[in-house]
Amino acid sequence: MTDIPKTGLDMRRQVMGDAFVDRALGNATDFTQPLQDFVNEHAWGSVWRREGLPLKTRSLITLAALTALKCPQELKGHVRGALNNGCTVEEIREALLHCAVYAGVPAAIDAFRAAQEVIEAYQKPE
Repeated sequence: MTDIPKTGLDMRRQVMGDAFVDRALGNATDFTQPLQDFVNEHAWGSVWRREGLPLKTRSLITLAALTALKCPQELKGHVRGALNNGCTVEEIREALLHCAVYAGVPAAIDAFRAAQEVIEAYQKPE
């Protein structure tokens, strides 16, 4: 993996897209800005930039974790990130379905709803 972005913010933009990141940073307040800085430095700047796993695999792991944690709103952004990282709709579906067994059916149902919303928007012709 030779094309690893130089900073956490660069990695976040690569995975999540400029519009998503610009919205997150634009909505930051004095209260929430430290969280944005933390996420950029630690999640995107440290863990996501490691060479041990391809971004596609990291995306599928993230979808599974967010499903298990019942975080459909956060999952939506990461579904788009997974698509940006080369995951197919079928791979996303299978990862979420796999979570139904280990994280519970209600969590998977919420994840499927959130993912479908993003996938449908992603697939609409512009």
